[in-house]
Amino acid sequence: MRWVNRILKVLALVVLSLVFFLALLFRSDISADEANEKYLTPQSHFIEVDGVNVHVRFLGEGEPIFLLHGSFSSLHTWEVWQQELSPYYMTISLDFPGHGLTGPDELKRYSIEDYSRLVLLLAEKLNLHKFHLAGNSMGGAVALQVASDRPDKVLSLNLIDASGAPRRETRVLDSTQTQQRGGGAWIFKVATNPIFSKILLKCTPKFLFAMNMKEVYGDDKKVTDQAVTRYYELLLREGNRQATIDRLTQPRASSIQFERIAMPTLILWGAKDTWIPLAQGQALEKAIPGSNLVVFEEAGHVPMEEIPTESVAEYLSFLGVEVRKNYLEPPKQVAYAD
Repeated sequence: MRWVNRILKVLALVVLSLVFFLALLFRSDISADEANEKYLTPQSHFIEVDGVNVHVRFLGEGEPIFLLHGSFSSLHTWEVWQQELSPYYMTISLDFPGHGLTGPDELKRYSIEDYSRLVLLLAEKLNLHKFHLAGNSMGGAVALQVASDRPDKVLSLNLIDASGAPRRETRVLDSTQTQQRGGGAWIFKVATNPIFSKILLKCTPKFLFAMNMKEVYGDDKKVTDQAVTRYYELLLREGNRQATIDRLTQPRASSIQFERIAMPTLILWGAKDTWIPLAQGQALEKAIPGSNLVVFEEAGHVPMEEIPTESVAEYLSFLGVEVRKNYLEPPKQVAYAD
């Protein structure tokens, strides 16, 4: 019996240690007001779209460009791009429901199709009949869905390390969960595990986000404490953790008809992307006739964050903006609008 008591004591010690460890990792939600106070900018607005108050940031004037972020991210990922694009275009970035300052959707509408409808409804509310689309990762799949559903509204398409590529030689995509959730990235596996996801709702260690950021950058030395803190705190915004679990455990089927995507298309990809490998970018180039793939050899999954100046320069060139050698002369640009 003595050895049984010893085993029970060891088990009790392990359980107590685990409880103590989880208690150290416990993180309460950040209130919406607190998150807003820290992360709203003068260009921020909340616009009601189909029952959801969507956080939207406007910058610049001219033809509109919607900038669509990826999973676990927010509109802040486009900060440098918005600054660089705004002298020539009206840029519109937004936090998808379940992300950033928008917070959760009571109806749990988190699919690619839900997000694409939201973009179209927002465009309608803003009275924008035609617009450009740029999307990264999950936001790229949303941009593909919008372009497939309403090609008449999309002036041009920019896919940046985008999910949504066809898996087989086909022109119609039935997206799998793996494609839309970051492939083999460990954070998606943890968030969709029925046991670990419940722990993640209350015990969300910041070091996991530092690890996550180092995965998505080609050069992890470029990961800043400020960026890690922003990603982390916006996930802790009340309701976002539960929304993330809900989003990642829902069916995600989308129907992208590539034969309907005939607008000018630029595909940007980081060669060191470990979440969505370059092969997916090559598959997109093959699936979209006339598209052009540009590869950044040293970048990872989020070139618009990691190498913002270099990546936005490629996009501006694609849009027809000529870099000025004489800054006393106005820039030249090609208009896509009819």
